[in-house]
Amino acid sequence: MAYLRFIAGCFAAFVLGAGTLLAQEVADSQAPEAAGAGTEFGTLSEAAQAALDLKAKGLPGTSNTWMVAAANPHAVEAGARVLREGGTAADAMVAVQAVLGLVEPQSSGLGGGAFLVWFDGATGEVTTLDGRETAPLAARPTLFQDEAGQPLQFFDAVVGGRSVGTPGTPALLGAAHDRWGRMDWSGLFFDAIALAEDGFQVSPRLAAMVAGDADRLSRFKATRDYFLPGGEALAAGDLLLNPDYAATLRSLAALGPGAFYTGAIADDIIATVRTAPGNPGVLAPIDLAIYEVRERPAVCVEYRGADVCGMGPPSSGALSVGQTLGVLTGFDLAALGPESPESWRLIGDASRLAFADRGRYIADSDFVPVPTAGLVHPSYLAVRGSLLDREAALEEVAPGTPEFDHTLNLADDDSLEFPSTSHISIVDRFGNALSMTTTIENGFGSRLMVRGFLLNNELTDFSFRTHRDGVPIANRLEPGKRPRSSMAPTIVLRDGAPILVVGSPGGSRIIPYVAKTIIAHLDWGLDPQAAVSLPHLVNRFGTYDLEEGTSAEDFSEPLSGLGFEVNVRSLTSGLHAIAIGDALTGGADPRREGIAMGE
Repeated sequence: MAYLRFIAGCFAAFVLGAGTLLAQEVADSQAPEAAGAGTEFGTLSEAAQAALDLKAKGLPGTSNTWMVAAANPHAVEAGARVLREGGTAADAMVAVQAVLGLVEPQSSGLGGGAFLVWFDGATGEVTTLDGRETAPLAARPTLFQDEAGQPLQFFDAVVGGRSVGTPGTPALLGAAHDRWGRMDWSGLFFDAIALAEDGFQVSPRLAAMVAGDADRLSRFKATRDYFLPGGEALAAGDLLLNPDYAATLRSLAALGPGAFYTGAIADDIIATVRTAPGNPGVLAPIDLAIYEVRERPAVCVEYRGADVCGMGPPSSGALSVGQTLGVLTGFDLAALGPESPESWRLIGDASRLAFADRGRYIADSDFVPVPTAGLVHPSYLAVRGSLLDREAALEEVAPGTPEFDHTLNLADDDSLEFPSTSHISIVDRFGNALSMTTTIENGFGSRLMVRGFLLNNELTDFSFRTHRDGVPIANRLEPGKRPRSSMAPTIVLRDGAPILVVGSPGGSRIIPYVAKTIIAHLDWGLDPQAAVSLPHLVNRFGTYDLEEGTSAEDFSEPLSGLGFEVNVRSLTSGLHAIAIGDALTGGADPRREGIAMGE
């Protein structure tokens, strides 16, 4: 039982340990997401401090009425105020996102995009809203290629205006509130405005990330002045004010999200992108003016008698999580348990099969036909699952051939997606449930700052190549297109009622993070805090990543013996989950600063 004891014990060090814990995605990025669950957040309510204490002990938060789980205590408190006053999960989400954009600006904000999954307590319907960024109309498929037609180096593409897509988050906040909100829109920004004007204490995680990315942050004056005042990186515990952000929120509060897409704010966004020193972009006023949130059909896959529902294309999240789970239905993971190498052989190879299909077939379905139904059809999943009926790792993994009513002639994609994102899970007193994953893509996005918020680098989620050996890549850049994402906001239902609300940041590792958490809850019976705290073992493309400093390292030799290449490394998720039963129980990832709180 050493593996499960680890969950309740050793992970408490992430929360209670002094100083900053920096978990670097060294192999992927020079600007990683940083862990850090220090408790120096300034003045917190007794309820928020109690939630921190529970997380430190590996215990879930509980509630009989409502609950919110998100990546920073200040943001959770803002959502809690709204829920306490009778607001819906949609109302609370607006308040939470407004604060997250201030206190963890490196991960999400007004300059980014998001996917939202909603369960309606009155109708029992699941709705998904696509607030993903779009490529400017002036963008061309070769935007991220050099004069010789070769892909640019990642950070040569990211830093500056070239990588900025049309932000979708403000429009998504408005769309969700219009559909499901009960409280006055303008009052939902109160907490964020107060924190921006009065100041908040810089968290250890934010300070660590600023220090790690100081060179890129220093390239643009507004960004440099905010994150590196006087040439020195912000330090944990510094009091940080953002009056520009407060002014932006006041405009949105008074005029609605339209104030972001036309007028002075829009003009400043366009000017900043198009005049970015060394790497200007092509975003234009028309791109902001025509942006719209899209309602998409939810993608649901049955697993262990439950329906796992999430966001379809342009997200690969629901399809790839669903495929991972679907190919595992014929295997008794409950009997094997989380300490069995056989469990992780099966989970790892199931994930690899999902990623092979993801790389070939999934993109923005407004531009590219996607075999959505075929990818998650039970018969196809059974065929893919039969490949795991063996005693060792799969030697090779290739895309399958799902049933499809179009010609399948697409090349495999190798686009990058790095882990700088955030996740919000909320259940309100009316029986509504919300799961929203929100991002600006890479840590600090494009590094361009406008009116107190950072702009995304979402266009680098497209494939830098347009074709491979003359065959088109589904996720190639096209004007107006939305880049493929791994964000996987998920609501799990049984008998038509939600039983789990979950999601995570983490780049393309979001998919195995979320799948593993669902398995931990449904197969292994772990409560939400134990499930999100479970050490990570992640396999996307063949190499098995094991979370360093955890008991996941104990699987190195057994998995190697099964034929896997193994790599021990930092794996910084940001899972936030709420289970719904006789009461609400919530968990917040100990690798980050968040809490789960309810009353």
